[in-house]
Amino acid sequence: MDDLLLTLTVPAVVVASGLYAVCDCRRRRRNPPPPFTRRASRLAAREAVILAEAVVDSAYTALGRLYADPATPHPAGHTPAVSGAPDSSPDRGPSRPAPARRP
Repeated sequence: MDDLLLTLTVPAVVVASGLYAVCDCRRRRRNPPPPFTRRASRLAAREAVILAEAVVDSAYTALGRLYADPATPHPAGHTPAVSGAPDSSPDRGPSRPAPARRP
């Protein structure tokens, strides 16, 4: 009898969780969040991107010379920025494909 109850509880939990998900979805459709919440989430996402760019820029400033090619001279104290800072170079699009090799 215990095995039968255990076997029946799994489908009951699946059906109950599916019913809860359907009701929750319907509730969210009928009561969408107010507009200021969407705007606040966009501003928070933008702030997170700016913070991530700052972290990457500071890490490149600190560790960039470890990965630089020693054969090319670089002006002292100048490191390119990852973010859209004024001293960063513009993106020129995709590079041209390499020529095909002949066997």
